[in-house]
Amino acid sequence: MKYSNIDFNSKTILVTGGAGFIGSNLAFYFQDNYPDSTVVVFDKFRSDKTFSNGSLKSFGHYKNLLGFAGVIISGDINDKIALKELEDNYKFDYIFHQAAISDTTVQEQDVIIKTNVNAYEDLLRIAIKHGANMIYASSAATYGDSDKFEVGYEQPNNAYGFSKVMMDNITYKYINQGVDISIVGLKYFNVYGKREFFKNKTASMVVQFGHQILAGLTPKLFEGSDKIIRDFIYIDDVIQANIKACNPTKSGVVNVGTANARSFEDIVTILQKELEIDNGKEYIPNPFVGQYQFFTEANIDTTKEILGYESNYTMENGIKAYIPEIKRLYESEVK
Repeated sequence: MKYSNIDFNSKTILVTGGAGFIGSNLAFYFQDNYPDSTVVVFDKFRSDKTFSNGSLKSFGHYKNLLGFAGVIISGDINDKIALKELEDNYKFDYIFHQAAISDTTVQEQDVIIKTNVNAYEDLLRIAIKHGANMIYASSAATYGDSDKFEVGYEQPNNAYGFSKVMMDNITYKYINQGVDISIVGLKYFNVYGKREFFKNKTASMVVQFGHQILAGLTPKLFEGSDKIIRDFIYIDDVIQANIKACNPTKSGVVNVGTANARSFEDIVTILQKELEIDNGKEYIPNPFVGQYQFFTEANIDTTKEILGYESNYTMENGIKAYIPEIKRLYESEVK
């Protein structure tokens, strides 16, 4: 499905973090819908290097790009030489900046700020020099403990959320300077869908619960999970928002969610129905009380206004669309 009237066929598009979850879906969106576009994927790709919490330093995986026919560049967005080569060797029309340290439990604040904040401004300068519209991944983690999910009410409670607030601040600094490109930050809520599996433990509970159920296990939920509700958004809606952000009515930062929070209990119930396997549910104590968001729900009024965005997927429809991929991954990667 095409989400814009723009003809991207003659355009050169950079996708940072293009071997990751959202980035790889963007790369294939352009390949499938605009085969004459030039898509450049820039990604660090994974190695065995980890942070102090044991999390991989990159979740980029070649399997997310199987079938991709565009340009692939392995590189680190913190590498000034690599960025200079991108600047000199291409003339980008659009930059989709998805690369980041996205694990909220990473403790290395210096690396998070360098990677998420400083490298973003470096890329933004390239975008301005090339006249390329910039679309980048912000996050609902910026809201943290806030009880109002609107831009301007951020209260991040971890370094990752803080770094995304700083990215948004940089965005408004450049907007206020009157740059000649559009800049749109997308505050993603809880995204799930195809090509997320290689995020490991940070992949959505949709795929994790799905594989528990297929393995014949009883899904483990935190006590009171029917009251732990989040704004879960299917990947196709996120891609829609990114594409519509190429031609916004104005620059700015907006929420990308469904505006309809659902519970973790709902996820398991829908999965059990779609998979036709019901081994009940097991409830365990929540060890994260006090450092856990019990409610998120995107206010998307501004998103509708600036992007013309409207969520197309309910949780029921999103999980149903995802089921074949959950089954395929279970057979090929889990069993």
